[in-house]
Amino acid sequence: MNKNLGIMLLALGFTACNQEKVIESKNDIVLKPYPKTEKIDQKDAYFGTTVEDPYRWLEDDLSAETKQWVTAQNEVTQDYLGQIPFRDAIHKRLESLWNYEKVGAPIKEGDYIYFYKNDGLQNQYVLWRKKGEDGKEEIFLDPNKFSEDGTSSLAGISFSKDGSLVAYQISEGGSDWRKVVVLKTEDKSIVGDTLVDVKFSGLAWKGNEGIYYSSYDKPKEGSALSAMTDQHKLYFHKLNTPQTDDKLVFGGPTMPRRYIGAGLTEDESYLIVSAANATSGNELYIKDLSSPDAEFVTVIGDMEKNHEIIDNDGSKLFIYTELDAPNGRVVTVDAANPQPENWQPLIAETEQALSPTVGGGKIFANYLKDATSLIKQYDRNGKLEREIELPGIGSAGGFDAKLQDKDLYYSFTNYVNPVTIYKYDIVSGKSEIYNKSAINFDPSQYESKQVFFASKDGTKIPMIITYKKGIQLDGTNPTMLYGYGGFNISLTPSFSTSNVILLEQGGVYAVANLRGGGEYGESWHLAGTQMNKQNVFDDFIAAAEYLIDQKYTSPEKLAIAGGSNGGLLVGASMTQRPELFKVAFPAVGVLDMLRYHKFTAGAGWAFDYGTADDSKEMFEYLHKYSPYHALKPGTAYPATMVTTADHDDRVVPAHSFKFAARLQEYHNGDNPVLIRIDTKAGHGAGKSTAMVIAEQTDKWAFMFQNMGVGYKEIK
Repeated sequence: MNKNLGIMLLALGFTACNQEKVIESKNDIVLKPYPKTEKIDQKDAYFGTTVEDPYRWLEDDLSAETKQWVTAQNEVTQDYLGQIPFRDAIHKRLESLWNYEKVGAPIKEGDYIYFYKNDGLQNQYVLWRKKGEDGKEEIFLDPNKFSEDGTSSLAGISFSKDGSLVAYQISEGGSDWRKVVVLKTEDKSIVGDTLVDVKFSGLAWKGNEGIYYSSYDKPKEGSALSAMTDQHKLYFHKLNTPQTDDKLVFGGPTMPRRYIGAGLTEDESYLIVSAANATSGNELYIKDLSSPDAEFVTVIGDMEKNHEIIDNDGSKLFIYTELDAPNGRVVTVDAANPQPENWQPLIAETEQALSPTVGGGKIFANYLKDATSLIKQYDRNGKLEREIELPGIGSAGGFDAKLQDKDLYYSFTNYVNPVTIYKYDIVSGKSEIYNKSAINFDPSQYESKQVFFASKDGTKIPMIITYKKGIQLDGTNPTMLYGYGGFNISLTPSFSTSNVILLEQGGVYAVANLRGGGEYGESWHLAGTQMNKQNVFDDFIAAAEYLIDQKYTSPEKLAIAGGSNGGLLVGASMTQRPELFKVAFPAVGVLDMLRYHKFTAGAGWAFDYGTADDSKEMFEYLHKYSPYHALKPGTAYPATMVTTADHDDRVVPAHSFKFAARLQEYHNGDNPVLIRIDTKAGHGAGKSTAMVIAEQTDKWAFMFQNMGVGYKEIK
């Protein structure tokens, strides 16, 4: 609390710090009738089994009927939320917590140092710069001016090697379709025309001549937000020429690939292309740019494993690979003969999953040790120089820099410590604080501990539990259990301003590191894919049972949350064990497992999920756990708030629409089952601060109301 404000309140006879006002939950909230959702006679046959899909019409996001349904659902949801007595108090508290200056790690480009900054409640971070450490700070790019309502965002940026040019991407309304603008950095003047219809793309500069970028042909019929995008193409755009003249470099009809990414080595000698048809496993190609007639050379010609060229010394390539190393290793090879039979080992595989970066002539081996960071510094010959001393147990990121840099910047955070930026001297190994978070939060009052529990099949699963020191383990604590469990993605400790709301109310925040993620390498990932996907849900359910058995909480005080693949996790868990949870938050979830691959780039998720078209066995497996299909008539489900957005073109909102419609039809009980649909928003990235605070407010208000715990106002 602000000290001067505290003195003023005491002078007026208040004891604000010790007498917190408690706002009780309301017992007489009136839930409006759910909108009547029309059902159609839609049946599909899968290997002799007929599956009804009466809400198929909600897949048409352009129809007037769908838009009317969205409006009607939002009216019911907002009417319910508006009756919660402490909703406004939570909103004010979140605004207060959010309102501090946030500064990102700096990057050096040309003569300037660039850094992102948000002065508190700005909808989008602003890109600032200064000439040298002591230069005058100035705004370089302000995404808050991209649109009046803050719903357009900066979605990627790339500087030319000399720093004189920059290309940046704009996302409008949260869509994955982007525009690209090129500027001269000195005077911020625009170069050439704006590129349009760019999707799932990096921006790689070739000198100051132009940029490589990737995209799909924009669908000509139906909705660009939901139609399939299956053939990625790599183009080269020469500055000051029309986009229609851009040259196809890789992909297209003769070499169709679902995902294509490009980059250049730092010395710009080689163009590197990664190509894939799924979210795991990629081909790797290089092209010698010093030779005008050079063709692409295949480094890896199959998509069985993941690989990446991380650096080069002339023709010597440094490659991260999972070939013959499920947890990853680093090898070297000459670019003239880069195939695996010529690889030389540099950094061997260990028991920890590896993610390497480079900078200052060094290789930084970022390892995961039980879902927390362990960083080791190697020289270019593979000699270990040191294990970097981190500020504590948590997540460290950003160990990358240019070849000639003498220092770099990294961030460190965990569930109780806000992000701090450190400056690291590459030669001495010394770290110093560069920027510390100014949030009004005292980490010393809270603690995190890691536990390991047994899943259904006996596998030990790690979970980190965070709470205020001194809480009683009596089963009464409001608890949020969060998970993801897919796509080789690791959940590592990170601070959340929103979670302060739960923690300062005496609540518990738990994150389980489920199979399907990348916390323990490829084997951990594969143990939660396709016919092993039920392992993920079993792990999550076992996490909930552990929290209940250990008296952190009880079924009446337990909420579950997850987004995207985590939305699938929540949907599957609440349909399989509805009695175990009081509240459920499936966010932007993959909820129709029979049709997910028919929208946008969803077919690329088949490595993790399989598809209903693959085989009778795969169809039956998916059909059994698919949340939309697993709902049962007359069942009492947890209080549920499904969340999605109208511009989500990654996991299309039809998943959430259909699930919510059937949930409202089948649910039997007093718990509200609602859907909250953001407009001018997408899968989550780039969402404005105002929209994030509003959504988080509604989440905590819905949870506390349905748990009957009330809310203690914090001044």
